[in-house]
Amino acid sequence: MGRCSLESAEMLNLENSVDGTLDLLSRPDVLTCTPWKAPIMWEGMFDPDRYDQVHKKQGSSVALTVFAIGRYLDAYLETFLNSSEHHFMLGVPVTYYVFTDMPEKVPNIKLGAERSLEIIKVERHSRWQDISMMRMKTISDFIDSDIRHRCTHVFCFDVDQVFTGRFGTEALGDLVGLLHAYYFRAPRKFFTYDGNPKSKAYMETGDFYYHAAIFGGSWKSVKALTETCYKNILEDKKNNVEALWHDESHLNKYFWVHKPSRILSPEYCWDPDIRYGRDIRISRLIWAPKHYDTLRTN
Repeated sequence: MGRCSLESAEMLNLENSVDGTLDLLSRPDVLTCTPWKAPIMWEGMFDPDRYDQVHKKQGSSVALTVFAIGRYLDAYLETFLNSSEHHFMLGVPVTYYVFTDMPEKVPNIKLGAERSLEIIKVERHSRWQDISMMRMKTISDFIDSDIRHRCTHVFCFDVDQVFTGRFGTEALGDLVGLLHAYYFRAPRKFFTYDGNPKSKAYMETGDFYYHAAIFGGSWKSVKALTETCYKNILEDKKNNVEALWHDESHLNKYFWVHKPSRILSPEYCWDPDIRYGRDIRISRLIWAPKHYDTLRTN
């Protein structure tokens, strides 16, 4: 990844007036903007207080969606929510939407001011792959019925993660993707896009490889993303096809066609087991230990 040029910095697409204060040249070690002039957010590029002030003035509010199904609830949810209360979007109102098959087991979390929690019961699918893919439909439906009336933005998270640093309003944008920690420095030939031409997720090439553990944006944009991904998943099922990395493959296809307006660096979802973390000055969210052998149903 090369540095952002001065010309690119001057031509940056500004989603918000505060984006004009971004110092894209402060991180010559990493790429700080895309070829379509969207910022890639890294520590050292922005003033967090300025972003909080602007979004408070604008009345921004955030819905955080997370699925805690089966044994994932016991293993991860309480830590995820407690850590979020210390680090996630502290400058604006937040509503947690916890989708679970066991509402009675959702822990009682002490919430801060202007923060609330909604628990929504959902069906538990027998295969973890179906749980992963069906969340697209669930999120899309709930944006329609509830979220769009209450929040300006939506962020969708996997539950097996822990907030460890500020994950703030600088991350808010119209359509937000996350660079995968294992691929942000890898050549494109190593990106694991779906290579099956029969799948709606099929890609021959792409710009970046995005991690489905986090995606977000305005409620309208997240609605469009989740609705499109779900329709493509259904089309694959009709054709007896399953994308290589399930919803993540469909997400990467969506971001190839519909470019994110803002990209989060791997600081926003880092695996501490990775040894080449020289670019990571701060870990804002880290992968919790994975126990796929005991947590996944199939």
